[in-house]
Amino acid sequence: MAEIGFIGMGNMGYAILKGMLKWCPKENITFYDADGERSRLVEEETGVKAAADEKDCAEQAQYLILAVKPQYIRKVADKVRMGLKDGQIVISIAAGVDREYLKAVLNKTGRIVRAMPNTPALVGEGMTGVCYDENLFSEEEKDKIRQIFCSFGKMKIVEERLIDAVGCVSGCSPAYVYMFIEALADGAVKYGLSRKDAYEMAAQTVLGSAKMVLETGKHPAELKDMVCSPGGTTIEGVSALEENGFRSAIIKACDASYWKNKDLKGE
Repeated sequence: MAEIGFIGMGNMGYAILKGMLKWCPKENITFYDADGERSRLVEEETGVKAAADEKDCAEQAQYLILAVKPQYIRKVADKVRMGLKDGQIVISIAAGVDREYLKAVLNKTGRIVRAMPNTPALVGEGMTGVCYDENLFSEEEKDKIRQIFCSFGKMKIVEERLIDAVGCVSGCSPAYVYMFIEALADGAVKYGLSRKDAYEMAAQTVLGSAKMVLETGKHPAELKDMVCSPGGTTIEGVSALEENGFRSAIIKACDASYWKNKDLKGE
């Protein structure tokens, strides 16, 4: 009998699994993925034994993590529902799929957790927004949920009405950050720096700047002002960014991802 089960072993499911293996014995975990070759590779890499099918995985796990895309939630729910028992906890990371919908398709009452992690979980630096009805969970269960998500980064409890905003600021934004790093490196390559050095310098600068925000507690604007000397090169660059709608473009990207989340439903 496994303590934790996964349905789906894509990037996010695998990242969470790798994080949990830091504290949870592999014998206490199982998973199922529809891709047999993927299942074989995960078994070889982690030593975690795959379940026979979705129902088998659901029957084994006290904590069942639905690590599938939103369009597959309904199909997966039809298969795991027969394996669920009273007292089990279902954790979903499917974007746009709310807990009420999950309750309906799983024919289950309230013990459902909805989470929005991100891909930096793959390197132990994930950020996850989590929501659930705390009145329905024991302190031990809350600690276990915290342990699951903190095993691959940080987590923040939020109200469900804010979970789509979490998707904007952390769920989708790694892609925007990668685009920024790529563009910044392109700018350096334009003036002669090697591609390898440019990517390393840009990525390390983003990492260091993020740590400055987290560790100093200073407002990002204050940290920006510390770099911008009067009449200097940085304020000239900042001015060019503003002229070209840098911040407006980011906010519009958040708008687009937010409303796309609102449109997503399990099929």
